[in-house]
Amino acid sequence: MNTILDKSYFSFLKILATSFLLWACGSDKEKTSSKALDNQICTLIFIDKSVSVDVNQAFVAEKYQRILGDAINQNIRHQGDRLEIYYIHENTAKGKAFQGVSRSELEDLSHVNATDAEAIKTAFELSLQKEKMRFRQVALQKLAATNSSSSNQATDIQATLGIIDQLSGQGFEVQAYFFSDMIESVKGNGRRDFHVNPPKDIAQAEAMAKTDAKRLADRLPNLGTAAVKLVLPFEPTSTSKQNNPTITAYWQTLCTELGISSVEELY
Repeated sequence: MNTILDKSYFSFLKILATSFLLWACGSDKEKTSSKALDNQICTLIFIDKSVSVDVNQAFVAEKYQRILGDAINQNIRHQGDRLEIYYIHENTAKGKAFQGVSRSELEDLSHVNATDAEAIKTAFELSLQKEKMRFRQVALQKLAATNSSSSNQATDIQATLGIIDQLSGQGFEVQAYFFSDMIESVKGNGRRDFHVNPPKDIAQAEAMAKTDAKRLADRLPNLGTAAVKLVLPFEPTSTSKQNNPTITAYWQTLCTELGISSVEELY
């Protein structure tokens, strides 16, 4: 009887040890996968497709095309860097227009001579430039696309925060670019329609943003590593009626209150 018990006991220990090893291996894989994302950038491009933004105006077209090119050139650096493009309109959360991932990989150079290393680097840079060119062409096509559907009657910018949060939570360094006038226009309880009721002044804009941040914070826990870039379609000579500073103040305050690492306007 004791022998049987001893065998059962040792069998139990063997199963327990095997289970632990399998768990440990799985845990290590998860850590490795998470670590692999540590240096990977996800460039999020949000393009306003509501009726209030006209990307065909000369100033807007030049500014948007230039900054789009700069974003892709700066942020697509190696294998795994991602570009995602969303349309801002009535249903922004489902407005994904493109997703691309860089496949260009720089081989390990530690065991090759200087001549071979230079050749490998050159091949990598050539591959990367081709990918950047392809991404830029797609981005420009998406920028120029028109939205003639009824979804152009609303502008749900708030929904972009959930997209940013999700990608940040996956471990990406998120760089989010907003090609928009940033005029939120959504009807319903707890939502803002700045076409109808814009903030009266900076103080009210900040108060609105803080109220909204309290309501949203629990749903958006991963924004701390994200950066937001505002690319507004206004010329430097625009009046405050056209380029309302209270709108910009609202978004800057909201992003800051939600813990986003940086918010800046690009010119």
